[in-house]
Amino acid sequence: MQDQENQEVSQPIEGEGETTQTPALNELEQQLSATEAKLAEMHDAFMRAKAEGENIRRRAQEDVSKAHKFAVESFAEAMLPVRDSLEMALKVETPSIESLKEGVEMTLKQMTAAFEKNRLVEVMPAVGDKLDPMKHQAVAVVPAEQEANTVVNVLQKGYMIADRLLRPAIVTAAQAK
Repeated sequence: MQDQENQEVSQPIEGEGETTQTPALNELEQQLSATEAKLAEMHDAFMRAKAEGENIRRRAQEDVSKAHKFAVESFAEAMLPVRDSLEMALKVETPSIESLKEGVEMTLKQMTAAFEKNRLVEVMPAVGDKLDPMKHQAVAVVPAEQEANTVVNVLQKGYMIADRLLRPAIVTAAQAK
């Protein structure tokens, strides 16, 4: 149907010269081909952008997967010397109490360094500190000569990784008077 319309437009109308119709038709054809070229260019740009977006999404998924898979790599590397020290201590045939104590102290220093390197921080409240339910777990309330809801005794240290609580400190708290 469009071909019929084009044929009708391309045929000169009686009384009009062929010269007035042809330049208008040529101009329309030029506009059409320019628009088609622009459309093809934009389609190509769209397809490239879409492919780039998919590549970015795929790379991000791979990065997240690798981060999950190797998240403990740094901590594991820091713990290897601790394990080596413990294995060496077990190989000593006639250990003395002093040498065992020295070995345990050195191993504890290695472990502390590994914890610090990987931002594993102790939660060790002092006696009299206000009980913080976000960091402390009170397992008992005991009568004490200090303010209520304060730490009386620390039964077990807690630990945090960066700003996330790994294990709360286990404490006894002062009872209200």
